[in-house]
Amino acid sequence: MSLSEKELLKRCDEMCKNTLMETLEISFCEVGKDYLVAKMPVNPRVHQPDGVLHGGAMVALAESVGSAASHMFLDANEFYIRGIEISANHVKSIREGHVFARAEVVHQGRTTQLWDIKIRDEENNLISIVKLTTIALPKAK
Repeated sequence: MSLSEKELLKRCDEMCKNTLMETLEISFCEVGKDYLVAKMPVNPRVHQPDGVLHGGAMVALAESVGSAASHMFLDANEFYIRGIEISANHVKSIREGHVFARAEVVHQGRTTQLWDIKIRDEENNLISIVKLTTIALPKAK
């Protein structure tokens, strides 16, 4: 039996308790057949010293949504998901509001998964483009 979109998003949010994702106030807001969207508030907690969103916070958002997507599309009871490579290009700065990271699968192999993640602001302006590779490691039985 497959979970509803609401149940999947709730499960993703529950995985974030007491983690970096909770510290950054990342929450999951949309899921589809081959994508997952998360949002993060832009405020002084995630700013660099000159008052714009820190690139590292964007990379943390991107890795969080890509890894959560891998968890959703693989059996999380059988695999650990780890990010093994990430590359980001920050193309626009932002000082306030929210950013939304949409992870779309490019390659979904049994062992590795490749994600294209676009981070946009509330007006749909492109803020950052991220490529994430994850690996599925079998859990010991």
